Amino acid sequence: MSARILKNKLIRGDTVYGTLIQHSVTPSIVDFFPDNALDFVIVTAEHNALDLADFLPLRYALNAKGIACLARTHSREPDDVAKVCDSFDGAVVPYVEDYEHAKRLAAAAVYRPLKGKALEQVLAGGAWPSDATEKYIENKCADTVFIPMIESVEGVKNLDKICSIPGVHAVFVGPNDITVNMGIPNEYDHPDLIAILQKIIDDANRQHVAAGCWFGTPEQTLRTQRQGARLVVYANESLIMKNAMAEAFALFRKG
Repeated sequence: MSARILKNKLIRGDTVYGTLIQHSVTPSIVDFFPDNALDFVIVTAEHNALDLADFLPLRYALNAKGIACLARTHSREPDDVAKVCDSFDGAVVPYVEDYEHAKRLAAAAVYRPLKGKALEQVLAGGAWPSDATEKYIENKCADTVFIPMIESVEGVKNLDKICSIPGVHAVFVGPNDITVNMGIPNEYDHPDLIAILQKIIDDANRQHVAAGCWFGTPEQTLRTQRQGARLVVYANESLIMKNAMAEAFALFRKG
């Protein structure tokens, strides 16, 4: 139900709010999330020693609180996308820049378990094996959320076509990768990054696709939201805790 609510909000053009969970796998952490703060969480095993399966108990706790749980895939392979979508509310796939590749990634999410020649026929012209198969897959994948990550200049060039793919309701920018690709590594306040984010947001919005970018500060997150971002992704659970502790204890030490 939480995935359906998230997907419907994206389709309606609403702004949705989320964070990354990167280090915590204990389901009870959800008890400390404020009500009406989060629409979704993206769990990620990037930059740590965890596997996505470690986050599954957390997924069910999030769903019980009405929060959709998406998972950032390890790879950019369609089979891995399908596997993730079978266990989580949807997939966030890194470094998508080619239209044909993006089409197959989306199909692995929203047309699963269709594969092989039958899938190629559907992608070529909508020739389903039967009406019953089409209806079955439509029902099975109705609540699946698929979000490609745009993390290169090439991905931005192909964004119009990527946003036209059935099943793409949002695109998500990874600022580290895209700034490295642009030649301005980790310069998150650089005018060129701000400009390319505006282009991504505007191009996506024209096709009724939400766009957003991860940032670790409220100021950068708000700046992008004010540019028109409808996929608002702020920090991760560890950074939020670090910042809250730093602010509080700095005050205490001043006395």
